[in-house]
Amino acid sequence: MRDIILIAHNLRSCHNVGSLLRTAEGLGVTKVYLTGYTPYPLKPDDTRLPHLSAKIARQINKTALGAESTIVWEQQADVIELLDRLKKQEYTVAAIEQAPRAIPLPTYRPPQKIALIVGREVEGIEPEVLAACGTALEIPMFGHKESFNVAVAAAMAMYHCRFTDK
Repeated sequence: MRDIILIAHNLRSCHNVGSLLRTAEGLGVTKVYLTGYTPYPLKPDDTRLPHLSAKIARQINKTALGAESTIVWEQQADVIELLDRLKKQEYTVAAIEQAPRAIPLPTYRPPQKIALIVGREVEGIEPEVLAACGTALEIPMFGHKESFNVAVAAAMAMYHCRFTDK
């Protein structure tokens, strides 16, 4: 089975994080990294103020529906350090982003070890983070809107990576 990692970088919405955790768990993603300022569920060594961490956790739990307890996840501040580490572990790092060099998702044949990264809800992945990714994948749009919700786009990419043959 393909080894899929999801990285959610600098997201603001707790509901998007919950949705990502739930979808990743359902599709058998190996691990989810919550990087930058992305909100994250409660953790044993949580250093956030208790009332803030509890409020954030409740919002994430609303859409995660328990997936935050069943999927392996980790909060990490430095996304570039994480990307470098994953590359050393032979993961292909693929940004889900509209970019000039992006490959249309339907034509992409994912490798055995892939780390998918999604970024900010409105602005997308920062240029320096995008530059650190080996691949960019774009989901073709056919309507009037310019992009999908970050959780929806990630779900499409995770599903594609899970069920596309080599």
